[in-house]
Amino acid sequence: MIYEGTTGMDEGAPTTARLRDVLDRAGHVVIAEGPPDKADSADVARIVVTGTEIAGLAHVLAIVDGGTGDRCRCRGWPTITVHDVKGELIACWTLHHQTGLRGIGDCDADLQDGPALTEWLAERGLTGSREVQAGLALQEAEEDRRRLRWIQAAPAGLRDTAVEVSEPPGRDLQARSGRLRDAEARLARLVHESYPDGVERIRILLAWAGVAARESTGGLMWYDMAIQQQLLSEDHELILTALATGSPSAAQLDGAAEIFGSLEWTGAHGKRLPEPLRSMLIGHIQADGTDPMRFRMRHGYYGAKRSA
Repeated sequence: MIYEGTTGMDEGAPTTARLRDVLDRAGHVVIAEGPPDKADSADVARIVVTGTEIAGLAHVLAIVDGGTGDRCRCRGWPTITVHDVKGELIACWTLHHQTGLRGIGDCDADLQDGPALTEWLAERGLTGSREVQAGLALQEAEEDRRRLRWIQAAPAGLRDTAVEVSEPPGRDLQARSGRLRDAEARLARLVHESYPDGVERIRILLAWAGVAARESTGGLMWYDMAIQQQLLSEDHELILTALATGSPSAAQLDGAAEIFGSLEWTGAHGKRLPEPLRSMLIGHIQADGTDPMRFRMRHGYYGAKRSA
């Protein structure tokens, strides 16, 4: 088992100069496609870098001087162990998300060119990082498409603010949190200004909340939760009235299924819905509900249990 933090390289800010100083003293470098506690396992792919290739490794490992000021909570992989000419371990580094490096100083550091390192490893048979990056790219593309569907479902006049609310998080989570709170407050204010009638406003929000119910990736994103929280802040009797009067659309019933199945709603108001709303919602779920809706129905949400 290999342990990080045993080589005296955990003080001071990380820099490329410090990294190259270590590699200049290297006799060989082992790169294993696993975290430090698995790096010695026989089933973990690895390469040994020697001679002039160490200089090439130093080039693709170049980091942004100063570091991020933080440490990723995951274990990180691949694991890079640097050994001197006598074979003694002099450094242990880990990659994090194929974009950062740990072990050069007192915090993580961003790679100057993460994709270049990924390709350098793949050319030498360590394809794990490239495979992960390809998977992450597909995931990110689907997240972008989902976010766009949510923005396009926004009521007239609200799309610009919806873009702000759904902005992907960056590295500065504290600053992003403040921006998100401001954007959510603006969105809530605009919803009330644009739809002062409570019943109309609730119907608009229910249809928007229903978008998340049809997403195959499942779960609520932060922007979905912003709409759910707006609905939950409305008078619950008014929500029931908005659904009981007129003919709710399928999208509104999807949104209702999400709200009435939430822990916030059931914790405050219980699981039983009044008739004929309960029967209407269960009929919608039986005819065209999603698996999560049917699961909640089978477990007594929305009222008495019904077979799917």
